[in-house]
Amino acid sequence: MSLTLKGVFSALITPFENGEVDYTSLEKLVDYQVSQGINGLVINGTTAESPTLTPNEVKKIFSIVRAMVGLQFPLILGTGSNSTAKSMEDTQKAAELGADAALVVVPYYNKPPQRGLVQHYKAIAKNSEIPVIMYNVPGRTITSMTAETIWELSEIKNILGIKEASGDIVFDERIKSKLPNDFVFLSGDDGTYIDFLKLGGHGIISVMSNIIPKLTVEWTQAVMNGSVKETEIAFNKFKALIDGMYIEANPIPVKWMLHRKGLIKSPEMRLPLMELHPKYRATTEKLMLDVGLL
Repeated sequence: MSLTLKGVFSALITPFENGEVDYTSLEKLVDYQVSQGINGLVINGTTAESPTLTPNEVKKIFSIVRAMVGLQFPLILGTGSNSTAKSMEDTQKAAELGADAALVVVPYYNKPPQRGLVQHYKAIAKNSEIPVIMYNVPGRTITSMTAETIWELSEIKNILGIKEASGDIVFDERIKSKLPNDFVFLSGDDGTYIDFLKLGGHGIISVMSNIIPKLTVEWTQAVMNGSVKETEIAFNKFKALIDGMYIEANPIPVKWMLHRKGLIKSPEMRLPLMELHPKYRATTEKLMLDVGLL
């Protein structure tokens, strides 16, 4: 493919207002992301509240963002589910929309065996016109890919890379030791991603970059250029803020932060998620004030 899917990709939130997608806030947020130098965007991921979005909303969101950023800006579309057939169908639709790659999460709830995961991803990759990025996030899916499964699938044509969000750096180091050099290795865990980059990771699909995109890009480039200790010191100044983004389920806190910063009109969520609990708001605001975000 012509685009490089490495660097910092924001897992874009979906703004809502009065139950509907707030497309005005969406455009404002995308403008902010692009102006701050983000390397690409993920649409319809977990952070976008993908289980609550309709196919028509996903199509409209993607089309608006693509029109804003142009054809040379990398856009990844989340297409995973716990049905192989549905994941295949949604991945085919992603190609029709013009996505550069599909992000396919490990099937959740039905707890497939490793051999089932292998066949799941092989089937999707075989039937997709765009590259597939696997997404391992055991904290949400229960089932986790083993290193052996990842290694096997890394050899499959059209499986471009993996978003590895276990947060287990020992596991990540083991995975990286046997991956092909051209296999894209992205972190999906904000708190451990500096250590992930030190292992030879190629970037991150990030929640925190929704609100601190420029810094996340700068930190990533600095580590890749060898300025590790300085970056760790800079990153640690924001560690409390980053941890605060997970005080309730993502994207509840980061959405409240984006609202408080004035980047979206409302921190509204779709059920079963709810807005940040009032008991956390003063603490969250202080975290933002402490690092100069307010």
